Amino acid sequence: MICVYPGSFDPVTNGHLDIINRAVRICDKLIVAVGSNETKKPAFTTAERIELIRQAVGFEPCIEVTSFSGLLVDFLKKTGAKTVIKGLRAMSDFEYEFQMALLNKSLEPDMETLFMMTGVNYSYLSSSAVKEIARNGGKIDGLVPDCIKQRIFEKLKGGK
Repeated sequence: MICVYPGSFDPVTNGHLDIINRAVRICDKLIVAVGSNETKKPAFTTAERIELIRQAVGFEPCIEVTSFSGLLVDFLKKTGAKTVIKGLRAMSDFEYEFQMALLNKSLEPDMETLFMMTGVNYSYLSSSAVKEIARNGGKIDGLVPDCIKQRIFEKLKGGK
């Protein structure tokens, strides 16, 4: 089974990695798909986000990291995937993701969405919070993988 874990990953956090590490155990191949959303203004380019994820997950033959634009259902058709993985932190995430899952299901009836609750240690964590903390010189230890912390600071704080 091929699963797709879509998101903006701006930047990837330990919460995202929690979902990746758990999702990869239930599928043969996991495609981590960095989306291009014109309504969001990402701090990191798509290429940078892909590289940060690759650095964070290391070499895992069953994990592919790529980007997509347009409709998620079209991306799934292109990859041959039928299942989307979505991480949930709170009820507010569920309401939005449930609505999107139903909309996607109406566009592609064969598509399934699998919701995974984030680990309790990451229920408060978001990429937005990481960016805000890093921009203001705060500690992001434990929020993002150690191997990408410096790159995040360099990007958001100008290397300071």
